[in-house]
Amino acid sequence: MANIYETLPTQILKEIVHEEGIIPSKSFCAGFELEVWRCDGLANNLMGWIADYALAEEELKVDHGNMYVRLRQAAIRIYSSENYEKRGEIGEIALHGICRTYFNTIPIAPRVFYLSSSNEVVKAFDLVHVAYKDNGDPEIWLGEAKFYGNAKRAIREAIDSIETHIDGDFLRREKLILGPQISKTLEGYDKIMDLWSTDTSLNSLFENAVFPVFVMADSEAAACHSEWSEDYFAEIQGELQQLTQRLEAASFATKIRLLLIYVPLGSKADLAERFDALLKGISR
Repeated sequence: MANIYETLPTQILKEIVHEEGIIPSKSFCAGFELEVWRCDGLANNLMGWIADYALAEEELKVDHGNMYVRLRQAAIRIYSSENYEKRGEIGEIALHGICRTYFNTIPIAPRVFYLSSSNEVVKAFDLVHVAYKDNGDPEIWLGEAKFYGNAKRAIREAIDSIETHIDGDFLRREKLILGPQISKTLEGYDKIMDLWSTDTSLNSLFENAVFPVFVMADSEAAACHSEWSEDYFAEIQGELQQLTQRLEAASFATKIRLLLIYVPLGSKADLAERFDALLKGISR
């Protein structure tokens, strides 16, 4: 039987800039439509990813008889979460979609299922996926996503979050919480569980992990331009370099494998409002 995760929603965020360095960095953009940044297009595209983001593997077996039920189920889980009050899930869904599309990752467990014994969302990584190396061995992806009006504030908050999340006590607690939720149908399940075992040194996890740092924030370039052009790409590259420099200055920059992903927005507020309207329409 085919893996349910082999089927992907469409993706309108396209890679426009990338840089290699101490920390590899990439920028993805929704583009422009009728000479304005593509806000409605991105909001609608993110809606197309909510089921892949919020539903468990067995719930993604959708047919014409349960299609609406599953979509509404995903919307309600997102809309009722504490993080959604701050619109944080928009960044998490975008990061989820980019990693699934461009880095061939698979969710270990849906983000909205990271629950504690009190049934509250755990302060955890925003993305916990697995990818596979050329030799077939699993590689754990532990991501931080920030959806902010100010990109500098976003990268500062992301750095603070990572400093907290790579703490030994935090990671050991994360293993205990997420370990039972890892799907037994995942390729290389035994190797994944070995990395996630509390008996395995955290050194092994770090050696087999990638930490994507995701910033989705207002961009002067995206707000001022009306189409993709060499000038636009150059301005986005400059914004990306500023974020990279801040991340490279972090205390952990050379201790773990980082990947910086930047999505420039014409208006964070407009995107949040449009996505909110779409999600409300389904979850009511």
